Amino acid sequence: MRLTHYLDKGASLGAERPCLVADDSALSYAQVQRLTYRVARGLVRDGVGAGERVAILSSNDPVAFACVFGISRAGNVWCPINPRNEVAENRFVLAAFDCRALLFHSDYAEMVCAMLPELPALTVVVCLDAQLPFAPSLAQWLDGLADTFYEREPLDDLVMLPGTGGTTGVPKGVMLSGRNLETMTALTLMGYPFDGRPVYLAFAPLTHAAGVLCLPIMTLGGRIVVMRHADVGAFLAEIERERVTHTFLPPTVIYMLLDHPRLASTDLSSLQCFWYGAAPISVERLVEALGKLGPMAQLFGQTEAPMMVSTLAPKDHYRADGSIATERLSSAGRPTPLVEVGVMNDAGQLLATGERGEIVVRGSLVMQGYYNNPAATEAASAFGWHHTGDIGYLDADNFLFIVDRAKDMIITGGFNVYSIEVEQALLAHADVRDCAVIGLPDAKWGERVVAVVQPRAGKQVDVAELMAFVKQRIGSVKTPKQIEVWPDLPRSKVGKVSKPDVKQRLRDDTAAG
Repeated sequence: MRLTHYLDKGASLGAERPCLVADDSALSYAQVQRLTYRVARGLVRDGVGAGERVAILSSNDPVAFACVFGISRAGNVWCPINPRNEVAENRFVLAAFDCRALLFHSDYAEMVCAMLPELPALTVVVCLDAQLPFAPSLAQWLDGLADTFYEREPLDDLVMLPGTGGTTGVPKGVMLSGRNLETMTALTLMGYPFDGRPVYLAFAPLTHAAGVLCLPIMTLGGRIVVMRHADVGAFLAEIERERVTHTFLPPTVIYMLLDHPRLASTDLSSLQCFWYGAAPISVERLVEALGKLGPMAQLFGQTEAPMMVSTLAPKDHYRADGSIATERLSSAGRPTPLVEVGVMNDAGQLLATGERGEIVVRGSLVMQGYYNNPAATEAASAFGWHHTGDIGYLDADNFLFIVDRAKDMIITGGFNVYSIEVEQALLAHADVRDCAVIGLPDAKWGERVVAVVQPRAGKQVDVAELMAFVKQRIGSVKTPKQIEVWPDLPRSKVGKVSKPDVKQRLRDDTAAG
């Protein structure tokens, strides 16, 4: 399936119904379709060949997201560019992914102007919302182009080329095919509740998980409410005003939501499915969310196997008697029906139930490979499985538990300590809002377990009392030898705690004495 098939399916269920909504404006399915015909004609007119890459640089914006489907209509490949990246990283991505065209919002005009001199292959540059000295506005660029049906055949099944992000070093281009996203969409529709026409609230960046989650919504003719700015109070207001049925947030924002003073007075009765994912969640705070937010639903995946490697649907958070199934809340759910999941050792042998090793996956959800990077592709697909870089195990009931990133495991005194287990113990404390656990060199232990915690608003963390609390839960070996209290934690461009930055700051503090 091309990306346009999701839009066109939604239009077939009601062309005049709202498709993309923001603030007080709305684009119907028919209006989005007509825009995509013109965008496709513009790309073809300006010599962007079938199969070439077209980038979009914008924060959440309905027109920017509508243009994604115009890129597909032209038989091109969508490259989502993270607006939170620095100039150098986005310049690298645009060059390394061989992008021929760039559509961008005027908020990022300064960034684009700084990048252009070093991007000679970028022959088409269009500003979505304004005319600039170096770029026409979208309205100017589309002037005179017909809005009747137009579509060009793609070269192959490659539809999307996102970059790996976070703390993985130089971004790699992940080649996602139409089949990959079709599998993801099918798994979403079969794994979660959808009653009637859904209303999806896009709070997280549309360049990431929030964007591809729009595809199953479109197949049902649903309405996508786009939040231009990330504000938790506005998020609550939109749920009530738009009668939102589905949304997605990472755990860090869920913690902010749970502490928000307007939460108790907000009507959340329309929610059918509140997705969470992208990072481990505190079990205690998840229990709180189940009581305050309603039907929570976890998803686990990565850019290379988007969203649906394993799932924990709303009903799976509860036992048969209706009580909360706390024993499985720290899991990532069960592997999805169309994905094989295994746990593998370094020799390529699949391990038995309960044994810990690297989580590996295979199936039609897994990417085609890394763009122009055969060495990285080969390494990630060793022994015929995609290697996630996560350490975990499958229990007797086939629930998948992720215990750490392989690179984050700490070996202290000869024992393996998994940072996620320590973080869960810290997050169980009433005064801790968020935390990061790392290993630092130690003359006695080889590595010592070190934690940095961020207190909840208005709370003070007693380090000695917190150490005793953690020791009682997980024992002395895993208890941090050092706990630092910071008002906030360094985060990646997508909001995840950046452990390399935490580690570097701690090393700098040690060196400074």
